[in-house]
Amino acid sequence: MISFGKRFQRSSLATLVLCVLALSTSGCHLVYGFGKVIYEYGLFWESTPLIPVSAYQSQKIEDAYHEAERYGKVYILDPVDGEHAPLFCLDPPTPDEVTRALPDNTKGGFAFLWETQRNNVRIVVEPIVDRLDECRFFPMVGPARQHHCHYKCTVYFDESIRSYWPIPFEHTDQRQEVVYIDHNRLIRCAGPTVQE
Repeated sequence: MISFGKRFQRSSLATLVLCVLALSTSGCHLVYGFGKVIYEYGLFWESTPLIPVSAYQSQKIEDAYHEAERYGKVYILDPVDGEHAPLFCLDPPTPDEVTRALPDNTKGGFAFLWETQRNNVRIVVEPIVDRLDECRFFPMVGPARQHHCHYKCTVYFDESIRSYWPIPFEHTDQRQEVVYIDHNRLIRCAGPTVQE
């Protein structure tokens, strides 16, 4: 029969006490929360243990929400007064939008082993298309006209590739990338004037 010494039992007990204290003071009320939920509410879902999420997955989720919130919507604008009112593109792409649209060669590197960075970034935005379609019916919108705004974004940057092990080196190259970004908006058609 295996018997553990008193020293081992004391150290394991001390470790258990420290773990329980750390959980109770860190906001993770697993022990206290479990008993409270079972006895007071009879619910189990509030006491489930925390699920660890890697930094990579967390960043992917944040990026998906950021894209959907900022750039994944089509805005429906009110009708423009006047038959020949000038309509032109007023919202060129932001540097954040252009940077997110670039093919990302900087991901996938390992710190101190192989890293790629973009430095001295300069963005030139040129409007290509500014066109307004005829009025037609769009589902869930109604009669509207589509305003096409297309931009050509040229990004100039210095790409630095660094490696620290096994042979330290650094290579910097001047590069340019071209990204095409569309900003399409729907503008509701003005209905017939109603006389009262």
